[in-house]
Amino acid sequence: MQMKAVSTDEPSRLVQSLTGAILDCGGWVLSRGANDTGAINMLFEFERQACVEIYSVLIAAGLELSPNGHMRFTELCQCTRSQQRNCGGEIASVDLEVQTYPAEIVGTVPCTGQM
Repeated sequence: MQMKAVSTDEPSRLVQSLTGAILDCGGWVLSRGANDTGAINMLFEFERQACVEIYSVLIAAGLELSPNGHMRFTELCQCTRSQQRNCGGEIASVDLEVQTYPAEIVGTVPCTGQM
């Protein structure tokens, strides 16, 4: 599953915290990195039975997932919950792209709580 997100965290700090959070949930980080423009790319996998925990740690890490990312993760969690016996042990793969922005830029835009 490909997902996009934005964050105001410093890229190297975000990579480190996301990696730890994913590992703590039993996931595997296959690749990770940040470039000079503040973009982060992570490829990770996890057993579907941990999808709610993975979704939660992405949000707790300060990621603002795209509307499509929220929808796809919600569908994965609901499908897994309803079919736990059949698919709980299956592996889900996420190719995550995060664009980070300096806090001073984000701080100039009022937070409306709407997407």
